[in-house]
Amino acid sequence: MTNETIDNQLMFRVKEGNLDQMALLFDRHHRPLYGFFYHQTGIKDESEDLVQTVFMNMIRSRATFTGTFKFETWMYTIARNALKDYYRRNKRTGNTVNTEEVEEHIKETATADNMLHRKEEELILRKALARLSETDRELIILSKYREMKYQEIAEILKLSEGAIKVRIHRAVKQLREIYLEISQQTMSV
Repeated sequence: MTNETIDNQLMFRVKEGNLDQMALLFDRHHRPLYGFFYHQTGIKDESEDLVQTVFMNMIRSRATFTGTFKFETWMYTIARNALKDYYRRNKRTGNTVNTEEVEEHIKETATADNMLHRKEEELILRKALARLSETDRELIILSKYREMKYQEIAEILKLSEGAIKVRIHRAVKQLREIYLEISQQTMSV
């Protein structure tokens, strides 16, 4: 299961009223979001406040989450709006900001932050894969990375297609649990 799928599932739970799931999303995304804002504002306290604003706005706007796009796309849309509001407030207090330059800079920074975030996620995924049993790791690699069909894997391992489906489902579930555990450990460091 991809991070994108995990994020969407967590957000759907939040949308259904299970607000404690937002804590998991916060753990997974607050650092890259903070980096996004810090690169824009250069002010630590303001960046932290903007992160909090985004997560509060996501809770308030949870009904608008449809899952049509990735969770991160939806989150960064809210983040960009929060940043625009921040710049509007600062403009009123005397700081002048060219919003076209800001929007272009936001796009560039979001791409760089997303690439860094993806690398961090890939490292966590590799660690999680390494903690799986050899059999489960093989199943995931064949099905998800090599994109083999269940029938092909069944033929290789000399098992029924149904058995392969069950084993892959269990392996993916275990991988997800290990991934979340490592991710939470990484975020708490």
